[in-house]
Amino acid sequence: MRIPVPAPRSLAGQLFAMQAVLIAVVVAGYALFTYVSDRSQAEQAARRQATSVARTVADSPSVREAIRTPDPSARLQPYALAVVRDTDIDFVTIMDPGGIRWTHPDPDQIGLVFQGHTAPALRGRTFTETYTGTLGPSVRAVTPIRDGERIVGLVSAGIRVEEISQRAQGQLTALLAVAAGALGLGAIGTYVINARLRRHTHGMNATELSHMHDYHQAALHAVREGLLMLDGQYRVALINDGGRELLGVEQEEDVVGRSVARLGLPAPLTGALLASEPRVDEVHLTADRVLVVNTSPVTGGQQHGSVVTLRDVTELQSLMGELDSERGFTQALRSQAHEAANRLHTVVSLIELGRAEEAVDFATAELELAQALTDQVVAAVGEPVLAALLLGKTAQANERGVELVVSPDSRMDDGLLPDTLPARDLVTILGNLIDNAVDAAQGGVRPRVTVTALTEEDGSALILRVADTGPGVDPDHAEAVFQRGFTTKPSGPGGRGLGLALVRQAVSRHGGALSVSSADGGGAVFEVRLPLRDTETTGASTLGDAVAKSPGGAV
Repeated sequence: MRIPVPAPRSLAGQLFAMQAVLIAVVVAGYALFTYVSDRSQAEQAARRQATSVARTVADSPSVREAIRTPDPSARLQPYALAVVRDTDIDFVTIMDPGGIRWTHPDPDQIGLVFQGHTAPALRGRTFTETYTGTLGPSVRAVTPIRDGERIVGLVSAGIRVEEISQRAQGQLTALLAVAAGALGLGAIGTYVINARLRRHTHGMNATELSHMHDYHQAALHAVREGLLMLDGQYRVALINDGGRELLGVEQEEDVVGRSVARLGLPAPLTGALLASEPRVDEVHLTADRVLVVNTSPVTGGQQHGSVVTLRDVTELQSLMGELDSERGFTQALRSQAHEAANRLHTVVSLIELGRAEEAVDFATAELELAQALTDQVVAAVGEPVLAALLLGKTAQANERGVELVVSPDSRMDDGLLPDTLPARDLVTILGNLIDNAVDAAQGGVRPRVTVTALTEEDGSALILRVADTGPGVDPDHAEAVFQRGFTTKPSGPGGRGLGLALVRQAVSRHGGALSVSSADGGGAVFEVRLPLRDTETTGASTLGDAVAKSPGGAV
């Protein structure tokens, strides 16, 4: 037969039992302390009352007159009984200096010796004591009766200890009633609080909560995606290792409890984290990463904060940029193939017509034009990756009806770029600037994009300048054009407003400067200045992480 083992009590149940026992112990201890204290106070009050009555009797002129008579008991016994009846005293005994009683509640005790101490009173001092006499244990006061300077008698007034205990027990009964009420109220309050605690802990015991915490911590550290939890005041309540890495927060830095606005994040990202409405798959840039941000509010009748997930898509953005560039090159090659086919048909037709000389001249002119463009680019830009980029972008721009030229001022020899400035990063910067310039110039009169790539005479900096004949940039938007999401064109399925933001990210990472101004003949001029000496990168130099964003990423 299997003996059922009771399940562990829930955490709320354990707390309730502990609090109930604690309240009971506190109330019982307080009741005992109060009882002892009240009994002591009752005894002190009895001593004061007995002393007051004894002195009053001793100071009475009628008592002194009765003592002078031959039979003091005849007058003093009725007087003492009246005092006992009127003052709530158990006994008043009047006696001569030798202790022979003149009065007593029990008439049979009159004439007998007083049971108790009288020596201090015979010396003229009033004193109190607890003594067991004919009426049982009592608290009594003894005081002398003076007739001038002579002590002619003694007065003892007392209250039985039993009476004092009854007074204390009456107070104890009231105290126990109050204590029981306090215990009941405490138990009810504890039950209500623990019922709410049971709802919050879902009835789990301490062991289950401990296991859940361990799994929670393990999951947080194992997840590579960034996880950020914010409270109702948008302060960081929790952040995992992935979140610290993606947001650039040091592992040793304590950011829990700090407002999101004080984390030093880019303004658009901070705005997304502070937004009250959910955000779904928003792309944001930090100093060296491209992040996809999702936020979801945590509600339970009222908003308690939000959960933020961060996903690093830097490499994905790089691949998308490269894919866009490849698509552009493919379109340009298709266009060039179409044009080459047309020219080849022209040459063939001229030969068929017997005009061989004209065919040779036509073919030679086309070859010279293509070779001249190649020679111009290669002569100006010795860096092979940039030269290939310019040739490809020239074909793309030509396909879209825009003339792309390399300015005569361009001069950039191969081997000048330091290892800290990869060619892929330059492709990203220059490729995005050319894409935006072609977009801006397209559709205008004699659209043209002029590219300048040169190094300072002392070799300290690289200058990339792209000018277009488009409508230019409003001076009020000179700073906003570099923010993620800013665009002057309709947004496509992949979104816009990312190209120049990526350029700015790359330039900042390499410690460079990016500016925009108006061209002399209209249009805009974007200029990038990158240091070639003592360059300190602030992140992994993989601006290929956001490389070659073509029309899909243009502003």
